[in-house]
Amino acid sequence: MLHGLLRASGDETASTDNLLAWAETDDADSALNLLYRLQRLEFLYGDEQPVYQESSMTDDQLPELLAQLSSVGKALLADANGLYFANAGFHHETAEEVGLMSSEVAALGEKHQLLVKNNLNIHHNAWGICDPSGQTELTFFPLYAGKVKLVLVVAGMPDLNKEAFVSLIKVLCNRYA
Repeated sequence: MLHGLLRASGDETASTDNLLAWAETDDADSALNLLYRLQRLEFLYGDEQPVYQESSMTDDQLPELLAQLSSVGKALLADANGLYFANAGFHHETAEEVGLMSSEVAALGEKHQLLVKNNLNIHHNAWGICDPSGQTELTFFPLYAGKVKLVLVVAGMPDLNKEAFVSLIKVLCNRYA
C-alpha cells in the first residue's frame, strides 16, 4: 500500500477504488485494515489540506533535499555499485569514495544478514560508524525503490523523521519503481 500511495498523484483521494488499487487486493476490508494498521504504526497520517510536493525532481534539485536529512548538511545517494548520483556537502572526491564504501557496506550487510537478524535479533538494515559515545558519524541506509537498491549515506546525526525524507522517497519511487 505504501508503494501505491507514494506513486499516487496529489489529486487522488482515499476512495475505496484507490485503496483497493494501492493495496493490490479485491477485498475492501483487508485494504481498510491495512490502511488502519499503517496509521497505527504512524507510517501514514491524514491532513486537512493536501500537501503538494514535487515528485519529479532533477538530480540538481536533490542535494537541497538531502542536506535536510543530516545535522551537518552532508548526505548522498548512491546506487548498488557505489556510484553516487546526488550529493550534499561532500567534496567530489570524498563523495566518490563514500559512494564506493556504501556498496561495500551494503554487501557486508547482505553477507551477514542471517547472523544479524536471526542470532543477534537486530531487525534493522542500517549500518553506521559511531564516535566513542555511540553517536553516528556516518550512517548507511539501504533504500529500495521497486527493485532498485540504493544507499542513502548521512554524515552527522540523521534526521529522517521529517517531510524531506518522505519527499525523497516519493521522488525515488516515481523515478525507479
